[in-house]
Amino acid sequence: MSRPSETRDYGQLMQSALLELSALQAKLNTLEHAATEPIAVIGIGCRFPGGVNSPEELWLLCKNGGDAIAEVPSDRWDVDAYYDPDLSSYDKTNTRWGGFLANINQFDPAFFGISTSEAASIDPQQRLLLEVSWEALENAGYDPLQLAGSQTGVFMGIATCDYYKAMTAIPTRAGTGIANSMAANRLSYFLDVRGPSVTMDTACSSSLVAIHTACQSLRHRESNLALVGGVNIMLLPEVNITFSQAGMMSSDGRCKSFDTTADGYVRGEGCGIVILKRLSDAVKDGDRILALLRGTAVNHNGRSVGLTAPNGLAQQAVIRQALANARVASDEIDYVEAHGTGTPMGDAIELQAILGVLGQGRTLDQPCGLGSVKTNIGNLEAAGGIAAFIKTVLCLQQGEIPPHPHFKTINPHIDIKSTPFLIPTIDRPIDIKPRFAGVNSFGFGGTNAHVVLEAAEEGGGAGGQGVASHIKSLLTLSAKTETALRELASCYADSLENHADPSIPDICFTTNIGRSHFNYRHAIISSGDLPHLICQLKTFATSKQTTGRLQPENRPKIAFLFAGQGSQYLGMGWELYNSQPIFRAALDDCDRILRSYLDRPLLEVLYPKLGEREKGKGERERNSAPHLLDETAYAQPALFAVEYALVKLWQSWGIEPDAVMGHSVGEYVAACVTGVFSLEAGLYLSAEPGRLMATQPREGQMVAVFAAKEIVEEAIASYQDAVAIAAYNGPSQTVIAGDRQAVSAAIARLESDFIMTRELNVAHAFHSPLVDPIQNAFEQTLRKMQFHPPSLPFISHLSGEFEAGVLDANYWRSQLRSPVRFDRGIQTLAEAGYDIFLEIGPTDTLASMGKRCLPKNTAAWLSSLRQGHDDWRSLLDSLATLYKKGININWSEFHRDSPRQRVALPTYPFQRQRCWNDSFGIKAYAEVRENRTTEDAEDTEE
Repeated sequence: MSRPSETRDYGQLMQSALLELSALQAKLNTLEHAATEPIAVIGIGCRFPGGVNSPEELWLLCKNGGDAIAEVPSDRWDVDAYYDPDLSSYDKTNTRWGGFLANINQFDPAFFGISTSEAASIDPQQRLLLEVSWEALENAGYDPLQLAGSQTGVFMGIATCDYYKAMTAIPTRAGTGIANSMAANRLSYFLDVRGPSVTMDTACSSSLVAIHTACQSLRHRESNLALVGGVNIMLLPEVNITFSQAGMMSSDGRCKSFDTTADGYVRGEGCGIVILKRLSDAVKDGDRILALLRGTAVNHNGRSVGLTAPNGLAQQAVIRQALANARVASDEIDYVEAHGTGTPMGDAIELQAILGVLGQGRTLDQPCGLGSVKTNIGNLEAAGGIAAFIKTVLCLQQGEIPPHPHFKTINPHIDIKSTPFLIPTIDRPIDIKPRFAGVNSFGFGGTNAHVVLEAAEEGGGAGGQGVASHIKSLLTLSAKTETALRELASCYADSLENHADPSIPDICFTTNIGRSHFNYRHAIISSGDLPHLICQLKTFATSKQTTGRLQPENRPKIAFLFAGQGSQYLGMGWELYNSQPIFRAALDDCDRILRSYLDRPLLEVLYPKLGEREKGKGERERNSAPHLLDETAYAQPALFAVEYALVKLWQSWGIEPDAVMGHSVGEYVAACVTGVFSLEAGLYLSAEPGRLMATQPREGQMVAVFAAKEIVEEAIASYQDAVAIAAYNGPSQTVIAGDRQAVSAAIARLESDFIMTRELNVAHAFHSPLVDPIQNAFEQTLRKMQFHPPSLPFISHLSGEFEAGVLDANYWRSQLRSPVRFDRGIQTLAEAGYDIFLEIGPTDTLASMGKRCLPKNTAAWLSSLRQGHDDWRSLLDSLATLYKKGININWSEFHRDSPRQRVALPTYPFQRQRCWNDSFGIKAYAEVRENRTTEDAEDTEE
């Protein structure tokens, strides 16, 4: 028998062991998920032969069975000097065709911050990578400049260096422009990204190997986003000559993959870039998911028949490994984008490998399509894999397999007659909606790569519907030049005209979130009317009115102007309260705090439950009827709360004041948002004067007089003990306040001189002798509070000058009684360089008065709300102006409560110019070869 001290609680030990096993299993599951998580394709950029400059244009080319092959352009080399169909000489080529890009000597150096002379020393392949990567990021709905400092990896395939070979003299410090190793590095440097930056060369499989490497980097969390692709440019005939002599080139300049007449391939040039991201992150971020990368694999032929001979067993192995990594069965593959060399031996070995793996267990009712984009655009070599990858993504997106050009009769060494494998043509299309697809790519040195793709779910990555949903949206456009800005507007107009049922809110979301914002800007408010939006874009595109370049070093200075009593009305901010959670939360906070000070809840006073919730219905009748909101005890805290909520909304969008100025009670809000006192203290101060004034007789009146202050001062001179100037609002607008009888007498005298006046909607006459009885009691309240210096430049309404010290109890006592020096405050701000005035309040009263205090066109006058107008439209009007003035908007927060789907839109219209190394002698290839032949002869003689 064991002693009590040795007794063990085996049940507890077992429970602990099970918990530890469960935790270990969870860790294993996490590791396994990380190793196998699909990678989302979220963006594509491309520049391919046949004038293909977008994924949409590539799909049209493939869908129509197009052929982008043409004769060698005269600006590359003299094709007649090197063409010999019989190859009777070692320095001849048997082909005069290829897939070429137009204007490869063109570039937009200013856009990328590169001088024209430096750009001329940079290999056009590097320049293509810069442009197409930018386009791919925009296609993904990403602002490229926002990637700075991120763990973004760059993985690029590149093999040729014709630009360097063509130079007869190497420019000083041109090493970075001609070194292939810099292809990825230059892009990482430009974007200021910190993930891996790798250039690789495995010949024709380079860019698919880059995809494999990028997927590993993403799964190992070295990268959170990856730019992957390849590029190829042909400037010299040397490679054509070498491959022609080796029997690799097609005599008629066509890749006739799988056909009995296949006799080689045709070279092509281009650039393709895709943007990759872990699926979980793409879903979380609401990315537009084009396809899923399920698995990849890379291997080598080993010692086969010859260094450049394909190895069928190695090709089978790489396909099997990719399927295993993807966890996809071989009979689930619906389409294979083959390498499609276009040589009799290469085609036969590749298709036998495909059939050997994917044919296992596959029945005739499980068809699988075969094709190769090389038949459309040629073999892009280092960019060939990415071209095939992009085409396959488009097949999955479109749910169809396009025809395979130049195919008539199957290669006799390939037997697919009694198999489920089909090669579509224009005359014999196949009805397969692919879900899974494989992409093959092989390098002539033996490096094989295969990837497995899956179609994305329809609507994959779409943003959820948030609280706020507005018909009105803000579409922004920006560029680095005036010409580019108008060209961009024209491209948008054309795109919208040709797009089936575009979502305007999604378009606006993408322009705001997914584009960089440069110094030439335009903004359009769309009401959801597509024809009207297109008309607005076209009008701007053809307008001759200049927008002007913003000077980032001279950012406009914003002054917030806080409105005072008299501007309140029922339902102010109601639309925002129902659509903007930040506004609502701020107003709810104020309502909660004020319940200790008010007899009725603030929200019930602001938005009375009259059996009608919609703002504006019956508004005129309600506004004309007596209501608690007209009482000072409610009017002042209501204004404070609405203005405070508006500030919080503007700040959430990135709009911060550089200075503040309040008009009368508006100064309480200005003080609160600059840290002079807390929100609780500010609300208390806004409510306390009303409570105190409620103990006084209601004998006051405030009237706006539209005349110079000298005239008004003379009119009230006889009533100085009963009437005072309450506010100097402008050169011809002054407010008087005081005893109703005395004010009426002064007004009668003014109106007899045909001077216009308007009574203000207030219950008590502040800033007049009538507040004297409550000043002592108010001061006693103030003495119990703590005050701090304002954290921002603060215009005192007492002086109209900047107030740097502590705004203490004495200040706020005087503030209650003294006149508002609004006109002087505006002048002080203007003299200090403030050129944007944004009214924080329910009307545009201060903005209208402020305009009259300064010369015309010296400032921008904006409002938050306008009585009788749509709240959201009022905000958008001001936001559009702020954007055009160069203020940076926090678009993520702006769209936070109404998330949308990123959509494909026209990309930046680069303003290209000739950037070619003419000064260092990029000579015609015939001349270069002649010089080299002479040098070789001299060396032989020595």
